[in-house]
Amino acid sequence: MATDKQKFPVGRFEKPEIVTTWILRQWIEVISDFPAAIRNETGHLTDAQLDTEYRPGGWTIRQVVHHCADSHLNSLIRFKLALTEENPIIRPYFEDRWAELPDSKLMPVNVSIKILEGLHARWVFLLNSFSETDFERTFIHPESKNTVSLAENIGIYAWHCRHHLAHITNIKNEKGWK
Repeated sequence: MATDKQKFPVGRFEKPEIVTTWILRQWIEVISDFPAAIRNETGHLTDAQLDTEYRPGGWTIRQVVHHCADSHLNSLIRFKLALTEENPIIRPYFEDRWAELPDSKLMPVNVSIKILEGLHARWVFLLNSFSETDFERTFIHPESKNTVSLAENIGIYAWHCRHHLAHITNIKNEKGWK
């Protein structure tokens, strides 16, 4: 049975009471740095290592990398919807089912790392072009019924980057992999 620390190695996302410009810049930097960080952590791993679960009953490292590409693609689309529509209802997806598809279980991670590199370059460019009011734009998540601001979603995805990177680094450290 996985521990909470194995599931949430950096803790759960906690939105600050006030999201300052400094906090936003820190979050955007995490998003900007993520593709290089995930490449550095996984680019040299063997297939056997990539096919190791990061925790008991969890995804493999390979699935985590492909999940990040899937999730971050969905996130960029949500940002663009919120920037071009008034408080749109976004479409959720079954991330657990996507992680079981053949591309997530079998493809080389480099394919998704390339997606992340291009995607994050566009995403960060877009985020850096935001006006103050753009950060306040929102979308509705139909599962939670929550209205989410783009500022908050930047934080959620900075956390998401750190969260999954920690899954990878933790299992590598546990196994003694360089």
